[in-house]
Amino acid sequence: MAGSDVASANLLCFIFFSTICSYNFHWYLTTNSTTSSERVMWTQNHKGLHVILYMIGLAGSLFYFYLLKDHWLAIFFAALVTFLYSAPKIPQGFFKELKKIAIGKTFLLAFVWTYVTAGLPLAILDIRLKDGLLFFMLSRFFLIYSICILFDYRDRNDDRRDNIKSMITFLNAKGIDILFYISLAFFAAATTCLRLYGFSWLFVLVQLAPGLIVVLLYDYAKRHFSDYLYYVVLDGLMMLSALIALVFRI
Repeated sequence: MAGSDVASANLLCFIFFSTICSYNFHWYLTTNSTTSSERVMWTQNHKGLHVILYMIGLAGSLFYFYLLKDHWLAIFFAALVTFLYSAPKIPQGFFKELKKIAIGKTFLLAFVWTYVTAGLPLAILDIRLKDGLLFFMLSRFFLIYSICILFDYRDRNDDRRDNIKSMITFLNAKGIDILFYISLAFFAAATTCLRLYGFSWLFVLVQLAPGLIVVLLYDYAKRHFSDYLYYVVLDGLMMLSALIALVFRI
């Protein structure tokens, strides 16, 4: 395998294990929830499994971090911001104070996923932000941010109970709607700007497709909190355009 292929494979493995690590760490710290969900009930009844999966994820993350040690700073930054997302759930000292940071939660989660899925690969492969890549990252960020708004809207009662502040807990229903549509407007603008850098209209339309689906689902998703809707459909929209581009070689 070429060096870039090895680095790409190691990065994919690192992201896989670190996702397992961070997900189980986050849900182990989530003691209760007002959201009626089979998944939430299951996670609350299997704390021991969270610990086991967390340790497996941590071990795998450290192993692949070592293989990618030449890029330690970029990877450490990803790990740090991922930790900061769950840190307010730690019931001690400084971490409790993080709950008071306004607007942080939604932005931080969207930033983490944008950085890990778009920024970190560029850093590992030593690709500079040029030829429209900045607009591509902005497009990804505002799409993910829009989806995160729905997740935080679903969890707003839990966040208010735990005194975790974000734009979603601060704004009323109309304000949340405005924030959502502004985010999608920036997403559409950044995506359309890719055309200025030689990307085909077909590629641009494929990138825009998840945003259109989010708009169509928005009102429904605010009333229905099905695990399948959120963890299959909405989460799946984050990778829809990439899958279409990969399958059809766009």
